Order: sequence, then C-alpha cells, then structure tokens
Amino acid sequence: MILGYRAGRFEGESRPCSTDRAEQTQENIPSMIIDRRTFVLALPALPAWANTSASPASPASAANPPGRVVLSIVGQIGRRNSGDRMDIDMATLSALPQRSFTTATPWFKEPVKFTGPLLRDVLALADAKGTTLTAVALNDYKVDLPFEDAQRWNVVLARLLNDKPMSTRDKGPLFIVYPFNDSNELRSERYFSRSAWQLRSLIVK
Repeated sequence: MILGYRAGRFEGESRPCSTDRAEQTQENIPSMIIDRRTFVLALPALPAWANTSASPASPASAANPPGRVVLSIVGQIGRRNSGDRMDIDMATLSALPQRSFTTATPWFKEPVKFTGPLLRDVLALADAKGTTLTAVALNDYKVDLPFEDAQRWNVVLARLLNDKPMSTRDKGPLFIVYPFNDSNELRSERYFSRSAWQLRSLIVK
C-alpha cells in the first residue's frame, strides 16, 4: 500500500491657516482624490493565486499553482486548471486550514503526529462530486475509498509527519490518513487499506 488617512480629513500642521490657504487646500482635495482613484485603477491585476482574500476552498486559491505539482485530481470535478484536471502544489495544500492528530498506526512502531488539510477541503478545491475516490500512488498502486468517507470522517491528507515534511521513505510526500483513534470502527483492516501513502493523484468517480 502504498490555499493614516481618514475620509474627509487631512491631518497636517496645527497652526491656523489663512483663508486663501484654506480655500487652496479645499480646491486641491478633489484633484487629490481623483489622482488617488486613477492610481488605484492603474494598478496591474494580480494573478488569481495571489489573491489572499480568497477563501481556502475557492478556485482562486488553486488556479495555476506556481510551485511543483504534488497532487492531481481528475474525473468528476467542476473546476480544472490544467486540461482535464486540477493540479495542486504544496503551497496550496499548506494554505488550507490544517488539522493535526496523533494516532497509532500499523506502519509505525510508536504513535505519530500527522498534519495536513482535511481531504474534503482538498476535494472542494476541484468542486469534486462523486461516489468513489481512487487513490493512485507514485508506484501506480491504486485503492478505492468511498467519497462519503471524506465527509463522514476527518480524513487528513497528511503532508507533515511529526511536524516535518514527509519524504517518500516516510510514505510521503502525501498520505491519506484516517483518525484511527477517533473510533473503534476505524481501527480495522477496511480503513487501514484505504490509507494510501505516496499519493500522487485522485480519480473522482
């Protein structure tokens, strides 16, 4: 198995001004405002991925990722940024809300801490809708998991192991991990087998 100025006031010198100077200042205010608006309108548009006001699961947070692609989502998705797929880099994943938990697993001798975005938030980037997810690993190993699992459980797409990036040797760079300590139901071969490591793509069916 494998995302100083107060309206209507300019604060300056406190000493009294002459009437002529006050009128000159008042005459200048409209032009200053116009110049400021003109300047704002002339600013170049930022690329979509640089829009820091975008919500974590918005399409803007994953459009044309500038970094190396670490995950591709294909299939039944409503948003794409590269042909028929949504490509995602590590910066986009780290910008999503992060979830951490420490759990015992069959793959490590001691309980370990996993950190990453929730799988459902990652799927939301691509507006994914389906019934089945096929997780594909770097070595082309594939495993199916119900789409509902991402909604029912706080499944994490782990990118950190004990607060450090995961190498392929540590089952990274991405690892689908269920919160096994949350329920006795999860501590079973059914869910262990759905925890795909060295993940490179998700196929939504």
